[in-house]
Amino acid sequence: MEPESAVTTCYRHPKVESYVRCIRCDRYICPDCMREAAVGHQCVECVKEGARSIRQARTAFGGRITTAPLVTYVLICLNVLAYLGELVRPAIVDRFSMLGAGLRGPDGGHYLWQFPYPAELHAEGVVGGQWERLLTGAFLHLPPTQGTFGILHIVMNMVSLWNIGRVVEAQLGRVRYLALYLLSALGGSVLVLLIAPDTDTVGASGAIFGLGAAYYVMARRLGADMSTVNRYMAGLLLWLLISAGLTSWQGHLGGLLAGGLVTLAYAYVPRGPRRGLFQAAACAALLVLLVLLTVGKVTSLTG
Repeated sequence: MEPESAVTTCYRHPKVESYVRCIRCDRYICPDCMREAAVGHQCVECVKEGARSIRQARTAFGGRITTAPLVTYVLICLNVLAYLGELVRPAIVDRFSMLGAGLRGPDGGHYLWQFPYPAELHAEGVVGGQWERLLTGAFLHLPPTQGTFGILHIVMNMVSLWNIGRVVEAQLGRVRYLALYLLSALGGSVLVLLIAPDTDTVGASGAIFGLGAAYYVMARRLGADMSTVNRYMAGLLLWLLISAGLTSWQGHLGGLLAGGLVTLAYAYVPRGPRRGLFQAAACAALLVLLVLLTVGKVTSLTG
């Protein structure tokens, strides 16, 4: 009488009979665990291990290649949601707009900054500890019936963000792009604080000017045809001059400078395994500089 043959089972599902082996680890796998390979089948774990060993494609600036401008979509949605919030509750603008230094009275009125100030008044803005205004102001826009542009303020900014944001995000990758956007927004707010601390400002324009600077630096680095790029930058700089009499030119200029510095670091740090580390260090250095400038200005305003 011949001995009974042993039954083999899947290594992940011991109760399921299996007679197929993974071509990499030689373990038995059931149909649910089989993944087709060039020859034969692989198990789930070997497929995951193989995926980790494949070198991921990168852009010229070190970012991961993306198929959709997800961060740009999210930024537009956040701006639109904040705008809808303003329409429902206008006090949001009053509380979260970019303001360097101001005074608020017991009657709810706003007064120009002076130091020292009367005991019945309270400091508001960045000097009052509301540091979040440095970023929240970049996600707010003018209400429909206020200012020179009204609802066109957010419309023009979101159209600009859509047009240029997709291009910059595709080249930088999502993480670098988000860092660029936030640092540009912060740079615009810090320059407002330094030059016009008592000015109440809102808008994503500073961040968008930063994206414009990034577009120019990347085009130069890639050796692109600069005729179209130069025309775009000429229009951006012309708007910077016009905005001096209509909007916060300080926010625009601050965003432009911060975005340019960040992208220079992205584009010209040495290639190699530590490229991402150098780029992150450059972003961190700019952040520290902006924080130090903010602290210095707040200290000078408060004596």
